[in-house]
Amino acid sequence: MMGTYNPADVLHALPEVFLSVVAIVVLILSFAAPKQRGWIETVSIIGVVGTGILLVRAAVPLFEPGAAAVSVFSGSYLVDKFAIFFKVVFLLATLLVILMSIDYLPLVGAPIGEFYAILLFSTVGMMFIASGGNLLTLYIGLETMSISLYILCGFLKQEKKSNEAALKYLLMGAFSSGVILYGISLLYGLTGALGFKEIAATIATMDLGNPALLVAMVMLTAGFGFKIAAVPFHMYVPDVYEGAPTTVTAFLAVASEAAGVAALLRVFLGAMPHIQVDWTIMFWILSVLTMTIGNVVAMAQQNIKRMLAYSSIAHIGYILIGFVAGAKLGISAVLFYVLVYAFMTAGAFAMVILLRTETVKGDLIEDFAGLGQAKPIAAAAMLVFLLSLTGIPPTAGFVGKFYIFGAAIKAGYVWLALIAVINTAISLFYYMRVAMVMYMREPPKALVVSPSRPLHVAVAFAVLGTLIIGIYPGPFLEFAQASILGLLQ
Repeated sequence: MMGTYNPADVLHALPEVFLSVVAIVVLILSFAAPKQRGWIETVSIIGVVGTGILLVRAAVPLFEPGAAAVSVFSGSYLVDKFAIFFKVVFLLATLLVILMSIDYLPLVGAPIGEFYAILLFSTVGMMFIASGGNLLTLYIGLETMSISLYILCGFLKQEKKSNEAALKYLLMGAFSSGVILYGISLLYGLTGALGFKEIAATIATMDLGNPALLVAMVMLTAGFGFKIAAVPFHMYVPDVYEGAPTTVTAFLAVASEAAGVAALLRVFLGAMPHIQVDWTIMFWILSVLTMTIGNVVAMAQQNIKRMLAYSSIAHIGYILIGFVAGAKLGISAVLFYVLVYAFMTAGAFAMVILLRTETVKGDLIEDFAGLGQAKPIAAAAMLVFLLSLTGIPPTAGFVGKFYIFGAAIKAGYVWLALIAVINTAISLFYYMRVAMVMYMREPPKALVVSPSRPLHVAVAFAVLGTLIIGIYPGPFLEFAQASILGLLQ
């Protein structure tokens, strides 16, 4: 039930408030003590961990039997299990990116304080997306996240590709934001409401064949399709992923796409469940195009960041399968896959950073040549991520695809599941090509990897997450299933 605003409402948004304050402190430190390394990174990590603790405190009452979601700020902000799940993913991704960045930023000559401050502000925007109770709050969260990411993509000012990535992302992002806003305005004009439940209740009484309603649905699909890099709204992704700093690329691939999925679920399941027949057909087509084009084009890539860019596009296609399947099984499989994807993709980009030195950029697949002989532990970690991205047991990627494909078959979308299986077989070619280069090629005379301990911690954490979820998925799947109950009511 929507309530009126009172000062106590801010306590429910304490995680976001705390992280915003930490981001401001980090920004001040970057100007007050720009050459003092260590303080800014430590404060950033404390901010993420502290936000996680506040989030756990807010989550405990929600997972008790009979607990209901909390709606504050006149219904514009929701504290429910769905929001908690995605905020956990965002904070995990942010923590991993901070660990990857501690020694990477000085190596590439990027400003340190501003980077961490903007990274935290972007995370705050993502958290508001997850808790958005109406279209306006969700849109503000999207813009907070997007504007921060535009800046992060162009952080290497001395590099032409970084500037090009930022400009492309800005232009395409501004266009997609306008499309989303146009869809929101149409929905508001049709229903006179911004809240998801109010919109859904009004649509239930309307003619579902109303052309304006269908146009609004298409506009929102196109806008959110850009945010999650679904085909044909993906054209910016390879160039942006290649040109942006690698830690930013990891953040884009994991946290930004997870935020887009959260927004997609909030809007389509919360506001437009009554026209599910229409948008299911549309997402069926998008899913097939996205996974197929992503996998096929990835085979031709020599730059590993571009290969992983097309890989991320393909994985969005797999995620859309669960969205098409719908119901509890399909949507919980989507959430579970988002968590799985975060670990294996962040880990793969961390391995790219591991090969980054003053003389080697580590961006090419050939840069991994001989890693299995020179650095067998590092090669084994990369192999775990490649196997998981492919979907081979006993990794988390296998379990994620098993539940996604199973949900599609149970819902009657057998052909969609079959196409996904074929695409998985295609992906085996380019993932195993990296493994072949690592183990079947001779290493260069002096193959050097980054000695960064924080980066090693990030890689180890991603490996553990990928293997633990793959071997013992039960608790994580239960968490995903519990997180979607309120969303489907």
